[in-house]
This record gives sequence, C-alpha cells and structure tokens, in this order.
Amino acid sequence: MTLAFKLDRTIDIHARRSTVFRFFTDSARWARWWGEGSTIDPVVGGAVAIVYPGGERVTGEVREVVENERLVFTYGYAAAGRSIAAGGSLVTITLADLPGGGTRLVLRHDIDSAAVRDDHVQGWRHQLARFAHVVAEEAYAGAGEAIAAWFAAWREPDAARRRALLEPAVTPDVRFRDPNGDIYGLDELVGHVDALLRFMPGVTLEARGKVRRTHDVALADWAAVRGGTELMTGTNVVRFAGDGRIAEVIGVAT
Repeated sequence: MTLAFKLDRTIDIHARRSTVFRFFTDSARWARWWGEGSTIDPVVGGAVAIVYPGGERVTGEVREVVENERLVFTYGYAAAGRSIAAGGSLVTITLADLPGGGTRLVLRHDIDSAAVRDDHVQGWRHQLARFAHVVAEEAYAGAGEAIAAWFAAWREPDAARRRALLEPAVTPDVRFRDPNGDIYGLDELVGHVDALLRFMPGVTLEARGKVRRTHDVALADWAAVRGGTELMTGTNVVRFAGDGRIAEVIGVAT
C-alpha cells in the first residue's frame, strides 16, 4: 500500500516490551485501550475490529506481526462515506527497549490525505495515552505490595529479614533521598535503616492512607511514630522500574 502522507507519534512506556506487546495480541487487552467489543486476531490476514466508546467502528486486517517487536494493520471506518474507507490506511507500531526495562513505542499511520492525517493527530495522542495507562495498570498491579514491603523494612530491626523484605520489592540500584539521606543501592539502604533504628530508638515509619499511582509513579503517605505519637508526617514519591520493582523513592516531609 502506497500512501502519500503519514502521521508519526512516539511514546515511552515504563513497562517491559513483552508486557506492552500483549495488548496487541489478546482481544481482552486490545479492548481495554480501544473500547468494549474491540477484537484482534493476531495473525497475518487476521481481522481487526475497533469499537470506540461513542460507537464508531473501525475494521482492518493484520498485515504483519512480529512478537514483541511489530504490528502492522489496515485501518478504515466501517460506515460508508467516512474519511477513511475500509482498508484505506495503514498503521505500523514498532517497539524497542529503553534502559531500565521500559519500552519505546513508535506509531506510523499512512494516509492518502493531508487533511485526514491532521484530523487524526489528536485522536492518536489520546489513544496512545490511554494505551500507556492501561499497560501501566497491569505492569504495576503489585505496586501496593512493593510499597507495603518498603514500609515493613523500615520497621524491621533484623538486617537479614530487612533485606529479605526489600530484595523482591526494589531494584539492586534503588535510590532513596530525603533531607537526611542520599542512598545508592540496596546495601546502603539496608544500612541506612539500621542507623535510623539505632539513633532514633522507638521511632517507626508507618504507612498512612491509600497509595495513589499513575503510570510508573506513586504517592505513599507516611508518619514517623513513637509511642503512639506522630512526630512527623510526609509523602514518599515512588518511581517504579519497568519490571514493577521500586527504582527510586523521594521522601517529602509535610
């Protein structure tokens, strides 16, 4: 298919390529970022169906599928007289690795009209933002558990048990910063908590409220408590790596 005009869009998603690619090959996941009733048969010649929330329908056919790397399909509106006829344009999505376990998604939409291309710019901006959001919902489904392990480790007096809590929850090069610490890596973090427990006896760090997360960043409120009395409150800004583990925490006192 030779088409004169193209629309390009690139986004970075903080999830592994294999996680991102699932949303191109599984109809249930496909529908989560397009709309209920959308389906895809992820083989060459397979049918593509998109049902937008407002009821607009798009049909297409898979032209190429390379696992964890590439999806190509035709795209056109099911209703007669729309700006792109069935089979009238071509969408190419390519995935590449980013440092830290993330994925770069490059979209190209080949169209036969500059005006129609321009009409679809905002739509793709929205649709790919929606895509990144639903991928993050799956990639970071365990965010609450990782943050719970983080707070539990700050209360654990035994260094070996503290490390056992943190190892599955944080990356080996995890970074922690607050007004009293600038920590690089799991080893330093284990030692930093030990120093806190020794020099501030009886003080524990407790989670407060519900974790709020969007994409790869979460906010987790906390209180420093001694004998049932809150000495300080604050919020941790938590950034996750592409594998769902905590990569960085910034503690902000309130």
